[in-house]
Amino acid sequence: MTAPTANSLDWRAAWTAALDDLEMDVLAVETMLADERRLAETPPANPWVPPTDLGALPLELRPRADEILTRQLAAAEEIARRLTANRQQMAATSRIETGEAVKRPVYLDFAM
Repeated sequence: MTAPTANSLDWRAAWTAALDDLEMDVLAVETMLADERRLAETPPANPWVPPTDLGALPLELRPRADEILTRQLAAAEEIARRLTANRQQMAATSRIETGEAVKRPVYLDFAM
């Protein structure tokens, strides 16, 4: 086995830093989902941007990247579930405010 070169160490460090950034973004979303009121209307200030000059992912970082992807997918699924629940609640609330789903004209006969 050959000793790692400076380029291979820089490559691994660059990928580690990229995964660190991505993991922090996932953690921010998970934290927001755990605390429903926190950051409810404030989007992240610095969304993660994928680096373009890293090359292939080092094999030893594959398990970490897979774990981050699993967390991202779980967070995205939870966001979709909450958006659906929110839409359902809004639809129910709009019916409650009017008393019925469709507004109909009302006629009163005062002749009697």
